[in-house]
Amino acid sequence: MQATSNLPIKIAVVGPESTGKSSMAKYLAQTFNGLMVPEYSRYYCANLNREYSMQDELNMFYGQVALEEAMLSTEPTLLVCDTTILTVKIWCDHLFGETPEEVKNEIRNRAYDFYLLMDIDLPWEDDPLRDFPEQREHFLSVWTQELKAIDARYELVSGLGTQRYLRAKEVVLELLK
Repeated sequence: MQATSNLPIKIAVVGPESTGKSSMAKYLAQTFNGLMVPEYSRYYCANLNREYSMQDELNMFYGQVALEEAMLSTEPTLLVCDTTILTVKIWCDHLFGETPEEVKNEIRNRAYDFYLLMDIDLPWEDDPLRDFPEQREHFLSVWTQELKAIDARYELVSGLGTQRYLRAKEVVLELLK
């Protein structure tokens, strides 16, 4: 497996809520001496004391793009993204039944070399920013469909504890060959 673009190599860690995306992204960035793009929506929603609106989703879209672009400007050799703007599409479709064209257009234009889709085999951890513990299977299916729709190269990463991290590390090592 070889990266599809020149440097930087971009790896997206994606999946349903409470699947260890942030921890995995940090681990991979540290392990491979790369940079990590955090999930902008965590910052945005931290003090949001109301229901999400479509405008909030657009704000999170622009924030995630800006964070990624800021990290890319430092010219890393490896960029690990803790989620992507594809998350905005999934939430827009789920919450509002549609996704703005600007989001869909950017999804088509923003390439990643590989996606690590985190499995739902981890126990749910409550968090004020998580909403759908009973719909994890549904969202795993949605993520799989969305990745296939953009013809993404991806692998489902399962396992508990160290096993999960080692599996993701193997996948990335294979990608970097």
